[in-house]
Amino acid sequence: MTESDRLSWDDYFMCLALLSAKRSKDPQTQVGACIVTADKKIVGIGYNGFPHLGPVNNDECLPWGREGSGVETKYPFVCHAEMNAVMNKNQQDVNQCSIYTTLFPCHECAKILIQSGIEEVVYLSDSKASQPSMQASRAMLSQVGVVLRQHAVNETQIRLSHDDMCLDCC
Repeated sequence: MTESDRLSWDDYFMCLALLSAKRSKDPQTQVGACIVTADKKIVGIGYNGFPHLGPVNNDECLPWGREGSGVETKYPFVCHAEMNAVMNKNQQDVNQCSIYTTLFPCHECAKILIQSGIEEVVYLSDSKASQPSMQASRAMLSQVGVVLRQHAVNETQIRLSHDDMCLDCC
């Protein structure tokens, strides 16, 4: 196998973010994130979902809807993928790391990424760019020098297989 036949690092880490997004129970928007060191070590991964509420089944007591006011919607309850990736890190900090995320981070996640020392945000989609929270996010991240880079997918489909088991993803 030649180097050109191998999956690029960017595609690899973005596929991990996409695969992580598949764990989200959000019926409308599934987002995943993967944090990587400069030497290509994965140090955190996450997806959007409700916080762990102990023995309570949060799917039964918290709403997934987008319509309604205040606590009738998912918005005040959902932890975003970027925050979960930072919280789930497997080392002391994520200073000078890159984060691969399937959706451009909102202003709240941008603050977390800035405070944690993330140096680069590699995102797949910027479909909500016109929203004020995304404009604020882009302004904050740019102002502090975080590199913003939209990922251009090289592989449109990846087939994972092990013996007789196959899984198509990405």
